[in-house]
Amino acid sequence: MELIIVESPTKAKTLTKFLSSKYKIKSSFGHVRDLSRKNMGIDIENNFKPTYIVPEKAKKNVNELKSLARKADKIILAPDEDREGEAIAWHLVEALNIDISKTDRIVFHEITKDAILSALKNPRKIDMKMVDAQQARRVLDRLVGFELSPFLWKKITYGLSAGRVQSVALRLIIEREREIQAFNSEEYWSVNGTFDTEKKEKIEAKLNKIKGKAVGKMGIKTKGEIDNILKDLEKNEYKISNIEQKEINKKAPTPLTTSSLQIIANRTLGFSAKQTMMIAQQLYEGLDLGGDSGGLITYMRTDSLNLSSKFLGEAQKYLKQTLGEKYCLDKPRVFKTKSKGAQEAHEAIRPTEATRTPESLKNKLDPRQYKLYDLIWQRSVATQMPDAIMGSTQIDIKTKENQYQFRASGQILKFPGYLKIYKEKSSELELPEVKEGDKLKAEKIEGEQHFTKPPSRYSDASLVKVLEKNGIGRPSTYAPTISTIEARNYVKRNEQKKLEPTEIAFIVTDLLVKHFEDIVDYEFTANMENKLDSIAEGEHKWQEIINNFYKPFHKNLIKKEKEVDKKDIMPEEKSNEKCDKCGAEMVIKTGRFGKFLACGAYPDCKNIKSLDKKDGDEKTDEEIKKLEKKYKEEKCDKCGAEMQIKNGRFGPFLACTSYPKCKNIKSIEENKNSTGVKCPKCEKGEIVQKRSKRGIFYACDNYPDCKNAYFGKPTGEKCPECKSLLVETKDLSLKCSNKECKYKK
Repeated sequence: MELIIVESPTKAKTLTKFLSSKYKIKSSFGHVRDLSRKNMGIDIENNFKPTYIVPEKAKKNVNELKSLARKADKIILAPDEDREGEAIAWHLVEALNIDISKTDRIVFHEITKDAILSALKNPRKIDMKMVDAQQARRVLDRLVGFELSPFLWKKITYGLSAGRVQSVALRLIIEREREIQAFNSEEYWSVNGTFDTEKKEKIEAKLNKIKGKAVGKMGIKTKGEIDNILKDLEKNEYKISNIEQKEINKKAPTPLTTSSLQIIANRTLGFSAKQTMMIAQQLYEGLDLGGDSGGLITYMRTDSLNLSSKFLGEAQKYLKQTLGEKYCLDKPRVFKTKSKGAQEAHEAIRPTEATRTPESLKNKLDPRQYKLYDLIWQRSVATQMPDAIMGSTQIDIKTKENQYQFRASGQILKFPGYLKIYKEKSSELELPEVKEGDKLKAEKIEGEQHFTKPPSRYSDASLVKVLEKNGIGRPSTYAPTISTIEARNYVKRNEQKKLEPTEIAFIVTDLLVKHFEDIVDYEFTANMENKLDSIAEGEHKWQEIINNFYKPFHKNLIKKEKEVDKKDIMPEEKSNEKCDKCGAEMVIKTGRFGKFLACGAYPDCKNIKSLDKKDGDEKTDEEIKKLEKKYKEEKCDKCGAEMQIKNGRFGPFLACTSYPKCKNIKSIEENKNSTGVKCPKCEKGEIVQKRSKRGIFYACDNYPDCKNAYFGKPTGEKCPECKSLLVETKDLSLKCSNKECKYKK
């Protein structure tokens, strides 16, 4: 019997389909050893020697693997081919007490029969340089977290955490938020014209030059300026002064890496980085599709742009058979990986079979799996298709005296190329056929007022992009980093799913920037990543890198322990509240979950009360009485008993009085959810904010009698074209709520 150990039970199940009964395939269920959680687990005085333990939850499985290892003729370790996978293989050797020199290590980028059989024919030994690089990262992160987090507990509040990458990511979010807070909106104007040709065809154009000088975005700033321009243009004559036509090649996309997959899945599918990686893992490890089908995509933690010759051949054959020669390349397109430290031996993320179309799997995958597979398949095949060709036309329109120039731009798709498969947003606008010197009649010329907008908050996509650009973290760390700062209550997702920092995040970041500058310095963090890479390449010993970091870090920490006073960071605010337990004055403090009221007589009295009304905290007695009066005749719609007002974490709600026999509860829509907009459909209710599994939406509070709803926040303004309500979009502009109306503001 030959024992193969992988890290995932799903992976083990998939491998079982391909291999004969001589192989016993078992899962380690991830890491079998880790640093202890009870203490630091690192002997600093003994060259940072880590002390690993087998966690309680892993002991039963480790004992079973030990028993199987003793009976096995050969042991083959097959975790993923990255630093984490290499470390899992090494920890298995140590935990199972097996001879590393007699243990085979196999690797594969996809879980298919051919890939597994090929890997078994070409085993190697565990790469200790990769193990050391992973070990260095683990030790480094433990040192920072174990020493810096308690410092935050003492100086700010309990339960906070700091991390080498997470704190830098949080700093990026905080700095963006401060840019937004400091932003001053400026007014500017544009001039739009609609012109009729001699054939009564229309041309939409924008004013782009005055007296030969380009009008920039902020070129016209006031209503007075716009009035003067419109007066000049009022009775002017117009003609075509120049026509420029050219072809533009829209280049085929590059293959997907971990970061680009997370970015595109977030922007097009709305998946968070964590969701994307979770679903990609399922597609990689294999799903039960019947037969001996294995993984649907290659390994999803990669920064390589390589595509295997097998896939390139399959893609070309598929395109030739389904779309014809004109959608094929003369020779495969090869991409060069630009990111420093990328492992060229790895592959980009692609389908394991080019011929396995998304449509063929639609009934076998759940909706999210299907959407992600569809994205990966389209993008991968599109890399081997010709560029799209766009026909671009630019028409310049001048006034009689050549004082003002308007410009109209249009483009049409002449050859779809890769767009035939990989759908991207591309607007087409065909301009009418005209020639230089043609006279035009101005049908409408008007000024449009605009205001500059603050920078957007980070989404998963934009944060991953800036982390990658600055060399902060590596592909495998982006998703867990975002997930960590969200779990620690440093950020919350707003209505647009953007990452919005909490109050405690500002305090923590400001403290770290002021007193631990290196920890949150972008360049320092990126250089540390490069040093970790150098360990994997055998250029440095991991203990040397850790020592150079730890000594100055620890010295500074001891210094700051004495210098930093909690009262300077977390000053208490006075309040008008009295403690309802001891009568002392309450003070306003800031905790991990925001501001709260605490008894000033602490520690003799430990009474605390919620403060932040926005988060749906406790109501005053007067507010509760008003609600009780309003809902005093409310009956349970399940058992008929009376309902009573309860106050929970998210505010007041109605609960059945026959609890626990009946556990019915109902939410109460309060003024905090009101938009102040009267429902235009029933003219009785009001549009209020509501929540569903899909997120926030806006609907009439006269439901179920009125089912009017909107997926953007109504402003109360009406569309000038169809009189429907205008709603806010994700980028905070306005558009008409009527799907058939294209009005935007």
